Amino acid sequence: MAKTELKTKKTEVSVEDFLNSIEDEKVLADCLKISSIMEKATGAKPKMWGSNIVGFGKRLLKYESGRELDWMEIAFSPRKQNITLYLTDDNERNRELLDKLGKHKTGKGCLYIKKLSDVDESVLEKLIVKSVEDLKKV
Repeated sequence: MAKTELKTKKTEVSVEDFLNSIEDEKVLADCLKISSIMEKATGAKPKMWGSNIVGFGKRLLKYESGRELDWMEIAFSPRKQNITLYLTDDNERNRELLDKLGKHKTGKGCLYIKKLSDVDESVLEKLIVKSVEDLKKV
């Protein structure tokens, strides 16, 4: 079996420089707030993963195949369509909080929001904290 190279890796690129390159001031403000919440939840400084993902903390990711790799606990990325938050891989576990969050979409392990004003920030903070706590239980 050929070994595949991981596309998303932790880099030494400056998180501050990356965030300051965001041209839309509202998106920048939202990302700075999300970064602050994630740093508080993990107790870890942000690091760049790939060219556009801001990750926090570290964990060992284990696949069913036995493959293991270092990965972030949680992360976010300002995308063209929305801000993507990489949280838990089980959104059903957080259904009660997601139902109270406000305007959002979900995917496997992802939470998509257009802007912070679309969601209840206190609920978002609870989701982020719960994601970190859930990862520590695994």
